[in-house]
Amino acid sequence: MRRIVGILAVGLLMALGAGGPLSGQSSSDNGVITGVVTSENGAEAGVWVIAETKDMPTPFRKIVVTEDRGRFLLPQLPKGTFKVWVRGYGLADSTPVMAVAGQDLKLSVNVAKTPQEAAKIYPGPYWFSLMRLPDRSEFPGTGANGNGINPAHKTLEEFVHNLNECVHCHTVGTEFTRTIPKGSEGSYTSTLDSWDKRPRMGQRAGGMNGVMTSLGRQRGLKMFADWTDRIAAGEVPPMPPRPQGIERNVVITSWDWGTTMTKIHDIAATDKRNPRVAPNSPIYGTDIARDHLQILDPTTGKSRELLIPTLEDRKGMTPNYAQTGYTSRVGVLDRFNPTNIHNPMKDSEGRVWYTAALRRPTAQPLWCKAGSDNKYAQWYPVERSGRNVSYFDPKTEKFTMVDTCVGTHHLQFGFDAGDTLYFSGGGPIYSWLNTKEFLKTGDGKATQGWCPTVVDTNGDGKITKPWNEPVGAEGGEEGGGGTYPNIDPKLDTRVVVGAYGIIVSPVDGSIWGANATYPGRVLRLDVGKNPPQSCIAEVYSVPSPEWGATGPNDERGAKPRGIDIDRNGVIWTALSASGHLASFDRRKCKTPATAANAHTGQHCLEGWTLYPMPGSIPFKGTNIKGDDFYYYNYVDQFNGFGLGENVPIVTGSASDSVIALVNGKPLLFRVPYPMGAFFPRGMDARIDDPNAGWKGRGMFSGSAQDTIWHAEDGIKFENGKWIGIMTPQVVKFQIRPNPLAN
Repeated sequence: MRRIVGILAVGLLMALGAGGPLSGQSSSDNGVITGVVTSENGAEAGVWVIAETKDMPTPFRKIVVTEDRGRFLLPQLPKGTFKVWVRGYGLADSTPVMAVAGQDLKLSVNVAKTPQEAAKIYPGPYWFSLMRLPDRSEFPGTGANGNGINPAHKTLEEFVHNLNECVHCHTVGTEFTRTIPKGSEGSYTSTLDSWDKRPRMGQRAGGMNGVMTSLGRQRGLKMFADWTDRIAAGEVPPMPPRPQGIERNVVITSWDWGTTMTKIHDIAATDKRNPRVAPNSPIYGTDIARDHLQILDPTTGKSRELLIPTLEDRKGMTPNYAQTGYTSRVGVLDRFNPTNIHNPMKDSEGRVWYTAALRRPTAQPLWCKAGSDNKYAQWYPVERSGRNVSYFDPKTEKFTMVDTCVGTHHLQFGFDAGDTLYFSGGGPIYSWLNTKEFLKTGDGKATQGWCPTVVDTNGDGKITKPWNEPVGAEGGEEGGGGTYPNIDPKLDTRVVVGAYGIIVSPVDGSIWGANATYPGRVLRLDVGKNPPQSCIAEVYSVPSPEWGATGPNDERGAKPRGIDIDRNGVIWTALSASGHLASFDRRKCKTPATAANAHTGQHCLEGWTLYPMPGSIPFKGTNIKGDDFYYYNYVDQFNGFGLGENVPIVTGSASDSVIALVNGKPLLFRVPYPMGAFFPRGMDARIDDPNAGWKGRGMFSGSAQDTIWHAEDGIKFENGKWIGIMTPQVVKFQIRPNPLAN
């Protein structure tokens, strides 16, 4: 018997060296597929192995990365038959093989025969970087009768900032965007004609066409046409690096959900303040296109959707916008979303709170307006509002709606006894709802509050009326600054610095917002003990030449959008227009926030540190980066992802990735398939089982419908029309100890 065991042991070791069963797994173990990837060059390290099946209630994928010897282990597979194949930089996609859990595979892949074949799977930002920018000497622009550049663009940086707006709704550089799509050729007389027509069509026609016009339309069209023609002639970008080190330890799981018209703006998995809340529970997404709450059970793969209720008949509410299709040969695509549902957040009991318009903006309650006896309206009346707030209780399957005086956008829970929920989206007004009291009383009027953003520029430690009022830049969800031609140093100063993203400090309970204007600022609000009179704001400008100064080491950034905070009170924000993840530490400030010019925000550049992110690629021949669109960012305060506590993570929307900053080094975790489909907005890490190691934790994110029509295999030409065939995904990221751990 001992001799037989010894022979079996030697055989097992030989099998491991030859790509046999891994990590002590028998080839008959359920839930695992193992194997090795080789090409004519030998073992292929740092390439993706993709297993996909339609045997679950919704299409399912598992993706891992090979280690140094080309070996892989696909863990936690459900029952079913999987199509398994390989994708990697420098290679052509392999021919899929069919497999079930328990098999050990030898996957063969070919080296790409040409640079063009290899480049087919390069991420969008690499292709976008081939765009030829105007020369710096051409600025400021001289208009249609001059160099064709819009005179509003004084610098090349301003021009590129506007160009990068293209990336904010879909990846630019996918095959569908960098070429004239097959089936469309007869629609255009030339490449220039195609670029004149294409921005005028589709679900984001207004925004796309506006960007092209704002560049200086003819100059912009020629730039895009030249880009497409050079790519058609064979020009390719440089090869991206393959995953290295910890990047190879990632396990990616994805489930499809929704319809081809679903756009999941954000997802919620747990209570951000405690990632152990609601373990193994459904993931909730807000379908901004069709006013639905999307629900996925990751344990079964089943998904469903619920139409959210409104206070008014939704047919009487103005639709957010209409969609008219991608080309003239696309039928009208129904998109009715008067609520414009946005951001969800779970509370400590697993209820799902979200922001959505519940009525017309003009149907404002009288107690919100001037003349009311409401103390908040007396301090700063609000005449109209956009989105409001609601919650869904999974235990009862019921929705509850709350009318709000101030418009909402993103939302975050505080750490106070009232479980207060704070909102962005009110322009230069920050608002909140005491959820604990509301859940008891149902009285929305008595449990909500707000205050304007006023800086203590006279330095007396309080805010008093009258204050210096800004001139201009008052509108919008965020507001954009304003000027102060007649500032009185004896008065406080109201600033027009609204928030896109919002977060609450676990250290002192202060509220922070990211102002996504250009070049942008962050704002801190101390609500105080007797709001609204006790509310005091502080403003901090991003280091940027436009603000008249740069930060340490000549760092310069632009456009904070997402915002989060670590357990030490350090702010982290995604600079969506300069390709950075930035931190701001208020403790480093040498000048008090009550200085005479504190309303400008330029008194604490030393508090900033800017970290360049690898998803933003410089345009050809320049050091100016194309936008990877770092839409939002997240701080994994409790190690829900698996990289450690207080790890900041940013969404690489255009690069199909999330990027984590660990010890000052960025780690990029890419979703390689379908390319252009993973266009993440937010993230939510959850710990389902703290005793299960890496398998008991993971970070969830999602993809949006605005991008999937332009993604790999996202659309097809059939019977003379373009038809969307892809649906959004829920994506789960896990970090295991090594690429072969199970």
